[in-house]
Amino acid sequence: MRKFFPFLVFTMAAMVVLSCNQRPAATGKTAADILGSPDYLAISYGGYRNNTRDIQPTIPQLKEDMKILSAMGIRIVRTYNVHFDEAANLLEAIRQMKEETPGFEMYVMLGAWIDCKNAWTALPDRIRNEESPRNATEIARAVELTRQYPDIVKIIAVGNEAMVHWAWDYYVEPTIILKWVNHLQNLKKEGELPAALWITSSDNYAAWGGGGSEYHLEDLNKLIKAVYYISMHTYPMHETHYNPAFWGIPEEQEALSDMEKIDAAMSRARDYAIVQYDSVVAYIKSIGVDKPVHIGETGWATFSNEQYGDTGSRATDEYKSARFYHLMREWTNASGISCFYFEAFDEPWKSAANPLGSENHFGLINIQTQAKYVIWDLVDAGLFDGLTRDGKPITKSFNGDSIALMQLVKIPPTLKEIRDRL
Repeated sequence: MRKFFPFLVFTMAAMVVLSCNQRPAATGKTAADILGSPDYLAISYGGYRNNTRDIQPTIPQLKEDMKILSAMGIRIVRTYNVHFDEAANLLEAIRQMKEETPGFEMYVMLGAWIDCKNAWTALPDRIRNEESPRNATEIARAVELTRQYPDIVKIIAVGNEAMVHWAWDYYVEPTIILKWVNHLQNLKKEGELPAALWITSSDNYAAWGGGGSEYHLEDLNKLIKAVYYISMHTYPMHETHYNPAFWGIPEEQEALSDMEKIDAAMSRARDYAIVQYDSVVAYIKSIGVDKPVHIGETGWATFSNEQYGDTGSRATDEYKSARFYHLMREWTNASGISCFYFEAFDEPWKSAANPLGSENHFGLINIQTQAKYVIWDLVDAGLFDGLTRDGKPITKSFNGDSIALMQLVKIPPTLKEIRDRL
């Protein structure tokens, strides 16, 4: 036996090298199968329970959340970065759940955060065509996790609102996003990533060409051609303050009942989102591209002590949030568009200094584990029976009292009121 030992060592070493270079084996559905299918509802997800991200959600907590989302019909969750433990813990939680419950399905659009040079610093200048050194680490970790969980990670999104100019603290020029998209596409060609993995970037509709001409750069056009699909964001709720012409009650509707005025305003909000979606489709077609456009983010906060609340556009409450959710789901499901609704659970870290700020109140379930009005019907149907979050069962906000809820719902301002404010 001894004389064959060197040969065996060589053979085993060769097998290890081949194994390391083999393409990760992806199983189950692909991005092409699930995106656009109403059977695979999508949502934006963060599992943070506290007002800081220093406390990472545990695997048992993440498994609780995935059971809740699965009961709601969610089959795809979107994450935003990989530099905390949350993303890796989530993937491991899903892997365990698939092992424990054959047939359990949950897929991930894995986000890799991208910053410009000098982002989030006190330095006076952000260098938009140069990048943070952290970006390479972020991409490498996203690749590592995708290779480790190829049957769960179906999409990598390079950057989140990383090109839109109002993201002043960190936005980059499209050339930076293009660089990393091409890098990931090359890794696919080299067999380092699954063949069916889709690569995109997720950004505001304007940054995808649906806004002003300042975004219509050649590198953006190259990026549009390099990604598998466009992941665009649309937020009519924010526009109720920044561009409220669609939001105000027109003169011809002033005789409607209060509820009719509110419902009409929410329909206009949905139509406004469709206009932004169509503007992106029109732009990519204008440069000779025909590929899917899905909604990477949209949502409607349920509370705000800022410009969207009672002293501002009067847009935020649980009734309006529910109307927008259902209107968007109805439109996107009927149109073959995936909609990563923002978001699954309230996350108090987002605006820790202002607990009543809108950023803390976009979830379908609040931090007290109460289902907001939008999914009261799911509570009534018993879909959450036996499920808990941090030991608490899923109950209804307002203790299920719709009269108490509606007392907080304000009518949008008239167009005249809006004009008088400007």
